[in-house]
Amino acid sequence: MTKARLLVIEDDPGLGAQYRWAFPNCRVIVVTDRRQAEAQVRREVPDAVLLDLGLPPDAEGVSEGFAALDMLRASCSNVPVVVASGQGQRENALRAVALGAYDFCEKPVDLAVLRTVVERALRLHELEEENRRLAEAPKNSSIQGIITADDGMLKVCRTVERLASVSVPVLLLGESGTGKEALARALHEMGPRAGKPFVALNCAAIPETLLESELFGHEKGAFTGAVRQTLGRIETAQGGTLFLDEIGEMPIALQAKLLRFLQDQVVERIGGRTPIKVNARVVSATNQPLEEQADTGRFRGDLLYRLNGVTVRIPPLRERAGDVLLLARFFLARFGREHGRKLRGFDSMAVEAIAAHRWPGNVRELENRVRRAALMADGPMVGAEDLELVVPPPQAQAAAVPASAEGESDLDLRTGRMRVEREMVERALVRSRGSLSAAARMLGISRPTLYSLLETHGLGTARQRTDVPVNAEPNHD
Repeated sequence: MTKARLLVIEDDPGLGAQYRWAFPNCRVIVVTDRRQAEAQVRREVPDAVLLDLGLPPDAEGVSEGFAALDMLRASCSNVPVVVASGQGQRENALRAVALGAYDFCEKPVDLAVLRTVVERALRLHELEEENRRLAEAPKNSSIQGIITADDGMLKVCRTVERLASVSVPVLLLGESGTGKEALARALHEMGPRAGKPFVALNCAAIPETLLESELFGHEKGAFTGAVRQTLGRIETAQGGTLFLDEIGEMPIALQAKLLRFLQDQVVERIGGRTPIKVNARVVSATNQPLEEQADTGRFRGDLLYRLNGVTVRIPPLRERAGDVLLLARFFLARFGREHGRKLRGFDSMAVEAIAAHRWPGNVRELENRVRRAALMADGPMVGAEDLELVVPPPQAQAAAVPASAEGESDLDLRTGRMRVEREMVERALVRSRGSLSAAARMLGISRPTLYSLLETHGLGTARQRTDVPVNAEPNHD
């Protein structure tokens, strides 16, 4: 595989040489000032940058370092930049992060921490590039409102395309938020009824006492408050498509009247005596197990047979390979434009959290979480906390807190302390977006202590601290 390109902007030749051997899995390119860096970026865009703030001709200051950061943000804004700052320059390093740098490390460098930070930056860039390729790749779905690269969902879309040309009743089965209404609209708009009314009714959103009037309409004086004749949704859909969402929630008494319409294509308004012929295609949707409800008498079996001329099962988002990140990136770009936010993407912790979440609310939940994150994110990268998602611990590690005997765990002081300690470490890792240095500062402990806690609580393999002097010989063991 091609090695990742790490651009090092450092005027100290000793450090430049040390960085070359410190990253054997990278192709390290060392330049000594901003002009050389700008020329190198024009020739070849790196995968990550390690930037010293003190560059000539202002080696004792930070003006050239910040000018180099501005240049990098302008020419390759999606490339993560790790800033190296000397002691006493923490404020400048934090300012660099606020201006778009990915992270910072203090000098003299701790190579173990630096490797961790740079490896995370490279992984972030790899994920962003992969997501960008997915977002820009042409999709085989021709259905408006459906974005997918999943084979199962693409098969559903092709089925809908074929069914659009015929008037057979279609039953869409899928969890809430999977896009049932978008598919119902596609059945209408891609068929011969396009241009005629598409009338949608959510059977669960209307009180039972009003549902009959909504569906079938009523004559003037049919009941108290009926001051004029009103057409029902079925009649309004004349020539077009009637979409009955959450059909499993329809009261059993109304099911018989709906069955008559499906059989005879006629309706009678409440209070009326004249049958009205209606030519409308019926598409229904539910997340309920209608066959089980039919067996128990909660749903009419004969109505079910009329509704499911063809049944289309829509996979939940968690079963659509690759679609979660694809859709998340699409929504982030859309909401970023709508709210005037320059958002570069999701950081590595957010990507892990998105992939691990079960998404019980499917695409609707994902859209709502990304919309909120686009508004609440402090910087150009969206983190797991912006999405209100929890970063999962490594699967290979079990929780380190031992299980106590039943009835004792709640009163065990040591167990309680361990649990609180683990939660605080996890929270610091989320807030620092994976930066061990920042997490250690938040917790008020040293990095070696944080490594020990990570190992104790099964949150990752602890690394031995290697404070290597800048003039030390490389150790290839």
